[in-house]
Amino acid sequence: MKIGVFDSGFGGLTVLRALLERLPGADFSYLGDTARLPYGAKSQATVARYAVSSAHFLVEQEKADYLVIACNTASALALDAIREAVPVPVLGVIDTGANAAQATTKTGDVLVMATAATVESHAYSAACGRRGLRAIEKASPLLVPLVEEGWIDHPVTEEVLQIYLSELLEEAAEAEFQPDTLVLGCTHYPLLRPNFERALPESIRVIDSAEVTAEQVAAELCLPAEACTPDGKGHSRRFYATDSVAKFRRLGSRFLGEEINGVELIDLGG
Repeated sequence: MKIGVFDSGFGGLTVLRALLERLPGADFSYLGDTARLPYGAKSQATVARYAVSSAHFLVEQEKADYLVIACNTASALALDAIREAVPVPVLGVIDTGANAAQATTKTGDVLVMATAATVESHAYSAACGRRGLRAIEKASPLLVPLVEEGWIDHPVTEEVLQIYLSELLEEAAEAEFQPDTLVLGCTHYPLLRPNFERALPESIRVIDSAEVTAEQVAAELCLPAEACTPDGKGHSRRFYATDSVAKFRRLGSRFLGEEINGVELIDLGG
């Protein structure tokens, strides 16, 4: 089994990190489209074109049997286009987050923290609505640069996060919500999960989008169970970036939780 993981940058490496823990018998290829980020500033048509070209690379060049779109913006704006473009199963992180929220919530009221582009797409609200849940989404754009700066436990990060959460909880109260679940709707945010859990009431459970995506991929692919069982073989991990492999190694190692040595630079065009 060869699994391709795609993101516009580095955040999807938190998804890969969780996948590696659950599917040690699989081979992985990760593509970060770093030359064309941020996707959030692009039109839906442009995001779809970029994402499809990356999906084609993973399927045609890397022979991926399964694709994980570890990018909330691409999952929100381009998932249907990707599924139409490649002949393998494709899973996006928004549906996995909504599935986990549905399985977790008792009140049916869900909060989502995400980037501005993801919130503006209302993809989480739509996915939760299809599952009979109510959702309030909150854009929190300052968290991504703080994570990439490595300021995980910095007082500035704690203060910014507290401001965002206070505004979100106030909005929920005004809407007469009784939230008991918060979905981390950006793949950078799992690095801040302890921060979220410290700042929130104990009654609100935090859904880590990377963890639940890996759990759902494993549930689909562990029949037969070989992909999820260590077999003593050296399974491959290949990393690709469309810009600055040095920056990818430096930042990517923080997201993956281990050193990344070999990164291949590729050109996917404009």
